[in-house]
Amino acid sequence: MAGGLAYTVTKNSTGPHGGSGSIGSADPAGSARRAAPGRTPGGWQDWSVGRWLRGAADFVNPVVDGLWGPERMAGATEGERSFDGSEMPRGVSDPEPDAVPARPVARPYGEQAPTAGRLFFDTPKGPAACSGTVVRDPAHPGRSNLVWTAGHCVHSGKDGGWLRNIVFVPGFDKRGSGAANGRNTAAPLGIWWADWAQTSQQWIDHGTTGAGTGAAFDFAVLHVRQAAGATRSLEETAGAAADVGFDAELSGSRSLVDIVGYPAGRPFDGSSLFHCADRPGSFSVAADQPDMYRMGCTMTEGSSGGGWLVRRGDGGLVLVSNTSLGSRPAAWLAGPHLGADARRVLAAVSRRFAGG
Repeated sequence: MAGGLAYTVTKNSTGPHGGSGSIGSADPAGSARRAAPGRTPGGWQDWSVGRWLRGAADFVNPVVDGLWGPERMAGATEGERSFDGSEMPRGVSDPEPDAVPARPVARPYGEQAPTAGRLFFDTPKGPAACSGTVVRDPAHPGRSNLVWTAGHCVHSGKDGGWLRNIVFVPGFDKRGSGAANGRNTAAPLGIWWADWAQTSQQWIDHGTTGAGTGAAFDFAVLHVRQAAGATRSLEETAGAAADVGFDAELSGSRSLVDIVGYPAGRPFDGSSLFHCADRPGSFSVAADQPDMYRMGCTMTEGSSGGGWLVRRGDGGLVLVSNTSLGSRPAAWLAGPHLGADARRVLAAVSRRFAGG
């Protein structure tokens, strides 16, 4: 049975899901024009579809000091995004890969996976979590504040809107110290609040919690503001940032791709970083959507948004996809081909903060 990984599931076709050049574009005045609905500490009172901010220019994410403490992070669920496996895939895919057991990344993560981190946010059902990757910002070489993740980790698609109280925790619990004496030692590099998020217009218009619809465009970029007390950028604080490799030809390649993430669905609990290494094959959700990549991996919900990484000859990291979908029981993961639409999303966020 196929399932959609959730918060904690140039090949561009034409048509309603195709590469139209339309993205969730940034309106510099958008967030200022739309006042947030009435809020209680840590969230909004009204998640109704009629008032839920969902347009590309509507993103707003005011900082709530002290919201994401150790107990609230520990209570973040892996969320829900499941569907009947009979609904997909409907396209032509390579044979299903063998399951590759997820293995823990050796601590401290700064040496093995310096760009990885955990994303926390609020949904209508409560706090939830995904995974993310620090990526390079073309406008700020060596000083990036950009994070790559899945679209469904920031926006609920056609039936919802922007998720709330979104923060990124680089190197989450990288030393395995967890929460001690009430201190959030699982966030040794700070808690970085998103001040802008952007995903594809295809995800906003067509993304659903079932059938994998919109999964081929399930990617997003966050810009984060400096954590409290931080004097350096996210990239400088984490120690690295991955390049984004657009239009990577991975299917049939002999190169190994490493998927990293914080799986939270059983048997995992979201507290540790895991990875899987395999060679990607082609995967199609539907004939009218671009092909995706698929790899054997037993990571579960919570790994959504985690980076699919390859290493260059000089040792640098390149992000070539992100986790979007997975099977149930956990045996494989699928991620989008990052083509022209993904390139435009990254460029738009970079351009928005180019003067900062």
